[in-house]
Amino acid sequence: MASLEQKRAARAILIGIVLMAVAIVVVIVSLNTGTIRLSLSEIWRTLLGGGTEDERLVLFEYRLPRIVVTALAGIGLGISGAVLQGISRNSLADPGILGINAGAALGLIMFVTYFRTMEGPAALLIPLFTFAGGAAISVLIFFLAYDRFKGLIPIRLLLVGIAVEAGVSAFTLFLSLRLDEDTYAFTARWLAGSVWGREWVNAGALLPWIVLLVPIIYMRSRSLDLFALGDETALGVGSQVGRSRLVLASFAVALACASVSMAGGIGFIGLIAPHVARRLAGPQHRHFLPIAGLVGLVILVTADTVGRSLFQPSAIPAGVVVAAIGGPFFLYLLLHTKPNTRRNR
Repeated sequence: MASLEQKRAARAILIGIVLMAVAIVVVIVSLNTGTIRLSLSEIWRTLLGGGTEDERLVLFEYRLPRIVVTALAGIGLGISGAVLQGISRNSLADPGILGINAGAALGLIMFVTYFRTMEGPAALLIPLFTFAGGAAISVLIFFLAYDRFKGLIPIRLLLVGIAVEAGVSAFTLFLSLRLDEDTYAFTARWLAGSVWGREWVNAGALLPWIVLLVPIIYMRSRSLDLFALGDETALGVGSQVGRSRLVLASFAVALACASVSMAGGIGFIGLIAPHVARRLAGPQHRHFLPIAGLVGLVILVTADTVGRSLFQPSAIPAGVVVAAIGGPFFLYLLLHTKPNTRRNR
């Protein structure tokens, strides 16, 4: 048993190193992607403090902040999805089912409706409104899915999440039809997952959430493993199932809300990354949680890079690229995991 555990840990470490190397390559390619090309030597020289004024402007003011935001958001969404799949025992779970994307979109619409500006100091409130919207809708779903005797019921959480998200999305669409053309175009880009125009202030606002919540979630890996055994078994070994599920769900929601508020309405990463990580590193959460974060990072940075380079000088939002991959992947999972989800019910 110890030998098997050591092999799994060694495999997870090796996969993590490989993914970090892939992430570095993707970041370097992304730094060189755009209307202004920078060679590897120019990038290296500029990072070390040299380079021309234009090279420093392109690298430090436009590309690096955008890459850092997408990298952090990819980590947050990947780990959030892994936690939600763990606590619900449903391989199709995703941060979107808790209404996070729909709530964030509602928060954005409320902002542009009342402030009617997307420039100047008021624009800094956009992440605050989107975060508040996602969090508020998630709290509503938690409340509706909570039972005073059984605690947070996984299947009810999923069903209520789907229903509330549909209602919130419809209301958001109704409000968006009242916007002027320019404001509607901005909100449409955000909802599509465009990370154009992200600055260091956005990266700085997202970083604390990742740094604080990811280690806390990782330290609760054992609780996530116990959920996979069923509530009765988890209770039998002394786990506080209801409290642990609620706490972990709250952490996952906070992580996803922070990520969506900075990167826009990007879906499917929370669905794809945990599945890829689980297949690479095995079923134990202490092994595949970090891998899920790295997979999310690679997917989102790659999607943004592809979106910027595919149809230059126009750009495709990263969320559209992710959806193009995530849609077929979701159908694949739906067809191959249907019997398991029925057993969970």
